[in-house]
Amino acid sequence: MSIRTVSTQPFTDQKPGTSGLRKRVPAFQVPNYLENFVQSIFDSISAPTGATLVVGGDGRYYNREAIQIILKMAAANGFGKVLVGRGGILSTPAASCVIRKYATFGGIILSASHNPGGPDGDFGIKYNSSNGGPATETVTEAIFAKSKTISSYKTFDAADVALDTLGSSTLGTMQVEVIDPVNDYAELMESLFDFPAIRALLASGFRIKFDAMHAVNGPYAQAILEGRLGAVAGSVMNGVPLEDFGGGHPDPNLTYAHDLVEIMYGDGAPDFGAASDGDGDRNMILGNHFFVTPSDSLALLAANATLIPGYKNGLAGVARSMPTSAAADRVAAALNIPCFETPTGWKFFGNLMDAGRVTLCGEESFGTGSSHVREKDGLWAVLFWLNILAARKQSVEAIVREHWAKYGRNFYSRYDYEGLPTEAANGVMSHLRDSFATLTGKAFGNYTVATCDDFSYTDPVDGSVSTKQGIRILFADGSRIIFRLSGTGTEGATLRVYLEAYEADVSRHGLDAQEALKELIGIALQLSELKTRTGREQPTVIT
Repeated sequence: MSIRTVSTQPFTDQKPGTSGLRKRVPAFQVPNYLENFVQSIFDSISAPTGATLVVGGDGRYYNREAIQIILKMAAANGFGKVLVGRGGILSTPAASCVIRKYATFGGIILSASHNPGGPDGDFGIKYNSSNGGPATETVTEAIFAKSKTISSYKTFDAADVALDTLGSSTLGTMQVEVIDPVNDYAELMESLFDFPAIRALLASGFRIKFDAMHAVNGPYAQAILEGRLGAVAGSVMNGVPLEDFGGGHPDPNLTYAHDLVEIMYGDGAPDFGAASDGDGDRNMILGNHFFVTPSDSLALLAANATLIPGYKNGLAGVARSMPTSAAADRVAAALNIPCFETPTGWKFFGNLMDAGRVTLCGEESFGTGSSHVREKDGLWAVLFWLNILAARKQSVEAIVREHWAKYGRNFYSRYDYEGLPTEAANGVMSHLRDSFATLTGKAFGNYTVATCDDFSYTDPVDGSVSTKQGIRILFADGSRIIFRLSGTGTEGATLRVYLEAYEADVSRHGLDAQEALKELIGIALQLSELKTRTGREQPTVIT
């Protein structure tokens, strides 16, 4: 066994996106492709000799092979210890938990989040810093710069490490410790939530259904919901992680979590339903015949936080991504706490949490979290909701409607146009930018444009500036249309259109969101010339 230096050539396409480097599996299987990126990480983070690293992923296709490559490269690059989840499994929030609990020098997480898996599916890799959160833009830019000049990488010639048995082994002088992927995370959840109250709720006949979508949260949900909390067997569906997610698309929304939606809108529906995504950091919340938008969910968690033991002393602040509705802003104003509007990407929340400025944060893309880790956390959100339900002893729908009556309703929807030709999607965005000068003050039916811009953000903690984060069309009555190109896809371009209208009149809160937003949807299509420029008549997904 020895350290070997391998000559290589740079790849030009290793720029990390919103959350790491994501490509189709065959791209990562090209000789030296993964190795180049891993070496670029190690060269950029300057870990001290003997440092500890966390490694794990969501179990998708190529997860095990990638972990073996990373372990051998970590040994060759001077790490003293690696904590790896049994079977190569660690949900993204659990990885953040482990990094923080054991004060490691960050970790490498293997996931393409909610993207499909399998031999021809997607794969991803990202570095999380020692705070447990995604690397800052400064770090990811350094990794990309290194990837463009790399000429060699280091690896350790040795047999593969056994990943399915708890315990320690060695690669040269580096210790590899295979840990239980669930235990540390479950203990953290039990420290935050009133497990006895939730257990009593479930024992009372309150029925739940959690769809793990054959993704990483299956073992976590079974251990916590059915194990520690006593939910009846079968409450967790699709609970066995599969390399291809059972052929499904592990994105917890009304389109892709159709099995759960049919159950929650069928006869004899359970009282509460939820789903999570490929790597366990997103969530969808449902009541009996009732859907809770992610924007409303964040606002409701903030409004009810003091019912939860881990948040009983109140919140330092709330943060939301720019496309997320302003529902949380209204709660923050009522609580007299700050609400920050950031670009999309959890790394922006990390700075605010590290500085003690916010406690809860969320994105409209079904991601919610708090300062307990530095990632969004799907199962945490489910437990938060169950704790609220146990404390308030009302249905999901009753709690949401009571919230709307108090704060007003932010009608909200997102239209995803996936797999567009990149040139056509960029053309839509360029056309909108070119329209700014003529839009301000212009009336469209019941709506008048107050202003429009390409959102930029100056981080209040470190002063870093992020530009071109999404086009905002802001109307005089507070309604908004947002256009944004997503950074999480691997094929073509995904254009997202976000629509929001505020309604204070309780008599109108029962309207269907698509009906309430119908006029705004028409304006969005008119302004963007989306159908003409992309040839796409309908969105791929509406949420």
